[in-house]
Amino acid sequence: MDIYPLSNLDTTVNRRVKELFIAQSDRPTVLNDISLARLSSFHRALLVADGTVTRFIEAYKLSPVQVVLLSQARRTLQNEHIWLGLPTGGNIIAREVVLQSPSTEFQTPKIHAYAVSQIVYERLPEIVVEGVDAGIDGLGVLLQHSRLETRRDLLWWGIERATGLPSSIAYFEGQPFLCRTYRIVANGKPLMLITEKFPLDDS
Repeated sequence: MDIYPLSNLDTTVNRRVKELFIAQSDRPTVLNDISLARLSSFHRALLVADGTVTRFIEAYKLSPVQVVLLSQARRTLQNEHIWLGLPTGGNIIAREVVLQSPSTEFQTPKIHAYAVSQIVYERLPEIVVEGVDAGIDGLGVLLQHSRLETRRDLLWWGIERATGLPSSIAYFEGQPFLCRTYRIVANGKPLMLITEKFPLDDS
């Protein structure tokens, strides 16, 4: 992926956006820079959104969005996880979903986002864990319904050419995605680490 140079016009805006992401220097090496001016207004808004992404996309697109569960499993960490504050042996739920428009008689579903989450379920209210296990709603909606007070720590962002995707969205292999990673924190403890990937052909 080419690294697009920043123009003088948007250097200040890029700097302000980067200041929102507290661990940009720790981002994975597969992520590259891009000038915000090269992103659509839809993607710029998604990048800094700190609310429920599903609801934001529905409002922007004026169309319902489905959360489709691709995989979900409980796992034990083989190594310490700094961003989740968990030691080796900690328990998480690993979850993959896509956010898509509903299919119709004349149109196949359009993918708006692919999200990978690591969830510390032992720190969550039981009602949220039950919702995660059901796999119907997005994580943001589940947290809203629980009325748990949380904050989002934006960690890093960049552009990535997708590889190793689930078979159901393998047709996106090699295509550019806008990616961001953040964690959700409550009572001083991380609850989830979420990476969202947005296809750049969706605007």
